[in-house]
Amino acid sequence: MPKRLERGSIPARKPQHLRTLILAGTAAVLLCGLIACSGTGSSGAPASGGKGGKKGGGGDVPVTVAQAASKDVPVEVQVIGHVEAYATISVKAQVTGELLAAHFQEGDYVKKGDLIFKIDSRPLQAALNQAIANVARDQAALGQAQANLARDTAQAQYADASASRYAQLYQEKVVSRDQTEQFRTTAAAASQAVEADKAAIESAKANIGASQAAVENAKVQFGYTDIKSPLDGRLGSFTVKPGNVVMANSVELCTINEIEPIYVTFGVPESQLPAVKKYMAEGKLPVRAQPQDDANAPSETGTLTFVDNSVDVTTGTITLKGTFPNSDRRLWPGQYVRVTLRLTTQANATTVPNEAVMTGQNGSYIYVVKQDRSVDTRNVVSGARVGQDMVITSGLQPGETVVTEGQLRLAPGSHVVIRPAGGGGGGGGRRAGADQGQPQPAPAADAGSTAPAAGAPEKGSASGATGEHKGRGGRGGRGGKDGHKGPPQN
Repeated sequence: MPKRLERGSIPARKPQHLRTLILAGTAAVLLCGLIACSGTGSSGAPASGGKGGKKGGGGDVPVTVAQAASKDVPVEVQVIGHVEAYATISVKAQVTGELLAAHFQEGDYVKKGDLIFKIDSRPLQAALNQAIANVARDQAALGQAQANLARDTAQAQYADASASRYAQLYQEKVVSRDQTEQFRTTAAAASQAVEADKAAIESAKANIGASQAAVENAKVQFGYTDIKSPLDGRLGSFTVKPGNVVMANSVELCTINEIEPIYVTFGVPESQLPAVKKYMAEGKLPVRAQPQDDANAPSETGTLTFVDNSVDVTTGTITLKGTFPNSDRRLWPGQYVRVTLRLTTQANATTVPNEAVMTGQNGSYIYVVKQDRSVDTRNVVSGARVGQDMVITSGLQPGETVVTEGQLRLAPGSHVVIRPAGGGGGGGGRRAGADQGQPQPAPAADAGSTAPAAGAPEKGSASGATGEHKGRGGRGGRGGKDGHKGPPQN
C-alpha cells in the first residue's frame, strides 16, 4: 500500500513558496515604480507646440527684434588695393665724370627744374670750346672760298672776252687758228675754276653746319653735368655719394616718385565689369581709399580713371585705377588700402541688421515676428552689405519686425517675448538663457502633470541635467531621451 502523507508535511513547505511569490511581487512593484519615475522625470514638463517645443523647451522665448527700414543705399564694390606713384623717374648720369655735389637730402621734396646733382664739367667745357673754335675755322674757310670764287669769276670773264676777240680776228684772217684755240681753252678753264670755287663754298658751308652741330652737342653734354628734377616729387635714397665717379647711363643715382596726384590700383571680379562700364559711361565714379591697418583714419576720395583692356585669366579680375589728389600726402606708394568703388545709389531699399539674416539649406531666411508674438520663417534674397545693415532685395517689406538675437531657440510658430536690445542672452551666433547662466521662464504645467514640488529632489535629476546640457550643446534643446524639455524650475 502507498504510504500516506502526514498532515504536517505540506504546511512545512508552504511558507517557503509564499515567500518566493511575495519577493517576486515586490520586485515587480519596484520595477513599475522605477519606470513610472523615469517617465515622470523625462516627460513631466509639458512640451510646447510644434518645433518651438523642441528648440525652446516650452514657454515664450526671449529675443531682440528690429524693424526693417527703407532708405537709399549706395551700391559699392569693396576690395583691397595698393597705392602706386603717378610717375616714377629713375635718375641716371648721362655723362661720365666725378659727382661733385648733391644739392638735396634723401627723402626731400623737389620741384620741376630743381638742381639735384652736379658732375664735374671741365672736360665737357673744353670740348665745347673746341667745337666753337671749329665753327670759327670753318667760317674762315668759307670766306676764303668766296674770295676765290670772285677772283676766278673775273678771270673767267676776261678769258671769255679774249677768246671772243681772237675768234673774230681769226675770221678776218688776222690771227692764226692755233692762237684762237688757245684763248678758247683758257676761257673754258677759267669757267671750270669758277664752278670749283662755288663747290668749295658749299663745302665750307656744310663744314660750318657740322661744326655748329658739334657745338650744340657739346652744349647738351655740358648741360648733363647739372642733373635737374623733371617733375614735382619726392626723392628716394641715394645710391652714389658725392666724390665717386659715375659712368654714363650705368648707375641709378636715385628715384623720384610723383605723389601729387597719385594712383590707387585695385582689381574687381570680372562679373562687376558690365556694371562698371555702364555707370562709368554715365559719369565719373567716386573711389574712396582708406589705410588697411587704420580703420579710424579718414578716407581719401578720388575718381576712377582707368579700366584695363583685358581680364586677368589667372585670377578672373580686371585691373582698375583711381586718381587721387593726395594734397595732404596721406597715401604713399606701395601702401595697401581698403578701396570702395561706388557704382550708384539704390533708392528706397529694404534693410535689416546683419545679424537678422540666417543661412539655411534653402538659402537666406529671417524670423519675422507677427502681431500675436509668434514667429515665422521668411525666405529672403539678400543683397549688398552696407555698414551694419544688409539689403534685402525680395521677401521682406519695410516696417516688418525681424528677430536679431535669439534665433537658435526659435522655430516656426514659437512665441517670443521681446527684450531690450543689448540685454544679454544669445543672438544669431550665441546661445541664450541657461547656456549663459540666466534664468528662463518656467513651462506652464498641464492638468494632471506629475512635476515634483518646489524644493523636492527629482529622481534621476543628475541624468536629466546631463541630458539637458547635451540637448542644448548638440541639437538645440531636444526633449525626451536627452533630458527634460524645459529649464529647471526655481
